[in-house]
Amino acid sequence: MKFILRAAVFHFLVLYAVHVLAINIQSKPAFNDEGVIQVKLNDPVSLVCTLGVTKAEEELVWLRNDAAVLLKEGNNKNRSSLCVTPTYEDNGAKFTCHQKGNSTDQVSVTLDVTFAPNISETVEVTVEEEDDLVLECDTRANPLVSSVTWSLNGSLVDLLADGLSVINNGLTSQLTSSKVKKTLHGGMYTCTVDSPMYGSSSRHFQVTITDKTLKFPLGPMIAGLVVVGLTALLAVVSRWRKIVKCCK
Repeated sequence: MKFILRAAVFHFLVLYAVHVLAINIQSKPAFNDEGVIQVKLNDPVSLVCTLGVTKAEEELVWLRNDAAVLLKEGNNKNRSSLCVTPTYEDNGAKFTCHQKGNSTDQVSVTLDVTFAPNISETVEVTVEEEDDLVLECDTRANPLVSSVTWSLNGSLVDLLADGLSVINNGLTSQLTSSKVKKTLHGGMYTCTVDSPMYGSSSRHFQVTITDKTLKFPLGPMIAGLVVVGLTALLAVVSRWRKIVKCCK
């Protein structure tokens, strides 16, 4: 009785082991215990899916976030490989491999794409006095940035004294001011972003405040010219009728 029980348990364990090892994914860089591959933006990722020992050729299927990945002919029989160059949109993307017609036995890995804020440039901004000033700094990053600061001509901005406001939404940091003044708001603005992985990076805005120009409302001007033109035309027609009557 014990022999039969041991044989049954051994047979179950063998079947279970075969089931678990039927589908296997290898990756470079390697994934961690949670199936997550941490990789920098645009660094290639190699994924190889293999099927356990089998005499027949079995077709493999790759999914990216539940959408089928188009594979080249011959790259889906018992062994299939993918090469991914991760973009911003691939952060958090899940790649799953399974045997066609048997999605219950599948293995997945998830990409953790790290990147720094893309803000290293200088922007020229010209705005008229008493107009609105809007400066925007891209703070999208993975991992999330730890801080965002704004400075004007090398000194941290005084939001209250300078009549400025800052809005951070996790993707951008926006510095705004309404009715700017040449003596107060012109100069070099700097947005500095600190990343726990990539350090500090900055974007500069050279803001020039010009004198306010007198703006004419084009619509009312056109309407006024049309009215004046029609009035003049009617006057000419009326005058012409009087001249014709006098000549008769």
